[in-house]
Amino acid sequence: MLQRVTGAQVRVAGEVVGKVGAGLLILVCAMPGDDLGTVEKLADKIIKLRIFRDEAGKMNLSLKDSGGGALVVSQFTLAADTSRGNRPGFSGAAGPAEGERLYLAFAQALRDRGIAVECGRFGADMDVELTNQGPVTIWLDSND
Repeated sequence: MLQRVTGAQVRVAGEVVGKVGAGLLILVCAMPGDDLGTVEKLADKIIKLRIFRDEAGKMNLSLKDSGGGALVVSQFTLAADTSRGNRPGFSGAAGPAEGERLYLAFAQALRDRGIAVECGRFGADMDVELTNQGPVTIWLDSND
């Protein structure tokens, strides 16, 4: 999930571990079947999405065009299954080792494409603060 932000930061135990100014907060959840090809495809898509305002105020600029950065945060709860009962299940998320591997590969793929990237801490209990601009929030699915 992408959120266009004027700023965002993530804290672990009160310490800021990642921070970005204008750009994107990217919440990442690896799913079974995702692989390095999925990582590359999503990184390419994200940096080219025209969701930033141009001089006329229209969403016409990409992350790369805007010069914005990315704060990448792992969030396995995006895989929540709420179809049974009141307690979500998370078996739809990739296992922790594979999830972390793909999460780190995704952040690196953005860096390799010239984006300034900061990250949360995989598996940690994090506090995320953001100012969502617009608001603009976009859901991307690797199956699309």
